Amino acid sequence: MKKPIVIANWKMKLSAKQSSFLAKDFKKSLKNFKDQDIVVCPSDISLTDVGSILKKSNIKLGAQNMFWEEFGAYTGESSSAVLKEVGCDYVILGHSERRQYLGETNDMVNKKIDRALDSNLVPIICIGETKDERHDGLTDNVLYHQLKECLNSVHLIVGEKIIVAYEPVWAIGSGDVVDADEAERVFELINQVLIDIYPLTIVRNNVRMIYGGGIDSSNISSFSDIKLLDGFLVGGASLDTNKFKDIITAL
Repeated sequence: MKKPIVIANWKMKLSAKQSSFLAKDFKKSLKNFKDQDIVVCPSDISLTDVGSILKKSNIKLGAQNMFWEEFGAYTGESSSAVLKEVGCDYVILGHSERRQYLGETNDMVNKKIDRALDSNLVPIICIGETKDERHDGLTDNVLYHQLKECLNSVHLIVGEKIIVAYEPVWAIGSGDVVDADEAERVFELINQVLIDIYPLTIVRNNVRMIYGGGIDSSNISSFSDIKLLDGFLVGGASLDTNKFKDIITAL
């Protein structure tokens, strides 16, 4: 059985001082959770301080993005080498907000995944449909192509891990959440696409599937019967220690 994972995506919601304060609160309040993997993804400017605070705790550090080249004249970007240097084990790639506001494409995400794996970082690969795409009945087609293109020529060997995060774009920050039956159907689709790409043993042992988008302690129980679900990517609720703790407890 795969170990459940809960990932806090703090986005650009906190100052450096607030990030450090929340990291300290997480470290103190979440120290007894040993049966779940817990990951915190602060903004780049806070990675060093938060990583220092969480060092030797049960909470792992993740980044919200990285570039696909190891170094060079890429203003405003961070390399996988720098992320590893400050203590990152995970990195979010292809989040819908980056796709929407910064024009990030599946091809870009694909190159980032390759670089992350080469650098011993676990990529958290975000896929999801927009409200219009869902309304037009395109959800399955969108997710299929996102996953296929993001993982094109990405070879997984023993020990290399990836996480696929299904985040319906229309649910992020809206207070809405996908129906549990529909989520289960989507995860079955994602699982089948993964099996088309990789051997079954790789999918079972190297890949975790998680949900994100409008998740909080009030609706998490509706996802408890989804067999393929391994955890959650949490946005707004991760900015409050008690709310985040409730989500972990409910797993």
